[in-house]
Amino acid sequence: GHTVLLEADTASCLGSSGLPCSQAIGDIVIVIGGDGTILRTVQQLPHQIPVIGINHGEVGFLADLEPGEVSNFIKSLASGFAVEERMRLTLLQDDTSLGDALNEALIVTTRPAKMLRFSIMIDGVLSEQFRSDGLLISTPTGSTAYAMSAGGPIVDPRIQGFLLVPLAPYLLSSRPHLISSDRQLEIRLDCSKPANLVIDGQKTVELGSSASLVVQKAIHPALFVDAHRNFFEKVTNKLRRL
Repeated sequence: GHTVLLEADTASCLGSSGLPCSQAIGDIVIVIGGDGTILRTVQQLPHQIPVIGINHGEVGFLADLEPGEVSNFIKSLASGFAVEERMRLTLLQDDTSLGDALNEALIVTTRPAKMLRFSIMIDGVLSEQFRSDGLLISTPTGSTAYAMSAGGPIVDPRIQGFLLVPLAPYLLSSRPHLISSDRQLEIRLDCSKPANLVIDGQKTVELGSSASLVVQKAIHPALFVDAHRNFFEKVTNKLRRL
């Protein structure tokens, strides 16, 4: 009793026809793959549709279902199913949006083994200056991804905030910061080496050697079908047993 539409590339592999994600309409998007596949799908959706992930990757932290659970879960879904919102962040340069991130935005040099110089402004006040290999601006959802590998804390995804994690900072006192999304956050890059901005590992923007980025809470959060998976159980089952 439901209409199933295939994504264009998936349909092509199956010898069928489909629609690109940019034209997606529907009540649910079912994504089979790892976290990268889910991030890419969310990036491609012009209007957010509730997503449910089926893990077919390494860790699959964003995927709530394992293959053996799919059939019973999908059959049990009824209209009015619960949806969980996940905060995304928007990056602006000169009032122009560079994109939205569900996991994180990474500022990194285009030349390996070269350091960048950052200034962090919070509510117009200079909070910190440091040199490092790069800087991660993560959402709470992204705290269990690259940010965790770089030494950042695990953050409850219900918290509304920005997590700043310097990558290999050349400063003993430099530590990750968790900043409320209600505050005005600006990141200034000033160095002699060119840098790139990488959004969710999917989109790359050239920043050059100097830039000023404003970080804001995105207007539209990502939407996930609520599979009633406790976040901290997932941390134990998927991360502590790696």
